[in-house]
This record gives sequence, structure tokens and C-alpha cells, in this order.
Amino acid sequence: MSPDPADRARPLCVALLEDDDVLRERILVPGLRRHGLDVRPLRTAAALTALLAQAPVDLVILDIGLPDSDGFTVTQTLQAAHPHLGVVILSGRGEPPDRLRGLSGGADAYLVKPVEIDILAATVFSLARRLARGPQRAEAGWQLQPDGWCLFAPNGQSTALTGSERHVLRLLWAQPGQLVSREAILGALPGRAHDESGSDPHRLDVLLHRLRRKVLTRTGLPLPLDAVRGEGYVLRPAG
Repeated sequence: MSPDPADRARPLCVALLEDDDVLRERILVPGLRRHGLDVRPLRTAAALTALLAQAPVDLVILDIGLPDSDGFTVTQTLQAAHPHLGVVILSGRGEPPDRLRGLSGGADAYLVKPVEIDILAATVFSLARRLARGPQRAEAGWQLQPDGWCLFAPNGQSTALTGSERHVLRLLWAQPGQLVSREAILGALPGRAHDESGSDPHRLDVLLHRLRRKVLTRTGLPLPLDAVRGEGYVLRPAG
């Protein structure tokens, strides 16, 4: 995967190799797209090979059981032919020997079904950042991915964001240490994202309460966001 900064302007392209049509099309694809990912749904290893021959892909998410191959073999093939491609195995087989075989064969992460979509998305974002940066040391403080779809804590843990959360954090991130009014935050929620908070300021409090709880759960650290009663919020990401 290229670390060219120009690539940050486009969404991460993820090939999703899953033969369960219902799981793929009704849960995984819409869930990952909700987090801003460009998802290419596939059912067979042959389809993945064809895709990689004609289009750039950043990462591959794949199951172990496939109609024309198995995920372990596909992972090893990808490792040999595309060593810079990120690979996440998503399987119902969670026994230690399976995990060991997958990771030893070249997978960068091994997740067991069922998995929460935001955990899967956060894994993808974290892996993409690690691959793009290589062995460089992580920055200090909190980091928001350039496109705003993932938040990284100082300890390196990540939280994938929904559309509403993304709009709010991007606005707050542009004004670190400054009070951002409730009206300005509500005004930053366009289209469907606005429906999640509506015009009711109390629903904004609910959105941010849930975001704080999610960040704490995912990273183990509290989001450095302070509420100023009746006025707005202040984000202090540095340090």
C-alpha cells in the first residue's frame, strides 16, 4: 500500500471476501461503508484475483471457508504476491490453532465472528495506518485520521467513527482548546447525519455521551472533551 499523502484524499479500498451472501451484503458491506470505507464485495478467491489484477486495493478482509479455496491458502498467496497488502481474517473458527495458522501464514489480524462492525472498521483503519507509516514512531497525543473516519488514542488504540461522530470531531479538532458552541456543532451535521442528533440539543448530549463511552471502551482512555454547561464543548487533544 502506497504511503503517498495524495492517497489520503480517497477512501480506503477494502476487498471483502465472504461467501455468506446475507452476512456480506446486509451486514458487513453497509456497516463498513457507514464508516467511510470503499468496500468491494466478493464471493470467491477467483474474483479477488481478478480484482487485484485490475484495481488498487488497500486491504483484504476474508473468511476461511470459501467456495473455491480456503482463507489460509489465499492469505499465503497474498503474502507472496502482494507483501504490502493488509490482510484481516474474519472467521467463525476461533480456536488457537486456527488463529496461529492464519497469523503465521501472513494475516495482520484475526477476528472471530460475530464481530462488532466498529471493531472491524477500527482494525482496518489501524492496520492501514501502520502499513502506511512503516516502522516510524507513533505521534504523541490523540490523532484524528486525515479523512476523519478513525480516532487514535495516545496508546495506539483506535476507534472507528460513524458519520455523525466524524462531523462533530472534525469540527472540534479544527479548534483545539477552544469553546465550540452547541449551535455550531449541530450545524455541522448535514443530511442523514443530522437525523441522528436532530435539532434537539439534548440529543447532541446523548451522541457525545455515547462517543465518550465508545472511545473509553475501545481505547481504555477517556476522550479529552469537556462540556461547558449550556454553551458547548472544548476538545483538548494534545498531550
